[in-house]
Amino acid sequence: MTVAQTTKYVIKYKLNGERRFEFAQLVNGTEEEAKVELAKLHGQEDEISDIAVSKAL
Repeated sequence: MTVAQTTKYVIKYKLNGERRFEFAQLVNGTEEEAKVELAKLHGQEDEISDIAVSKAL
């Protein structure tokens, strides 16, 4: 089994209109990957918007 190489990213987003950020290990740092990670953290009823992904320093 091959494990994908991940990089630490910061995901900036709004949760129900409130600015938030999380750190996550992502393979490509795409918005789709970020959405999957945020969906794991928050409930279905939460509104997640304005997602921006960048490499963590």
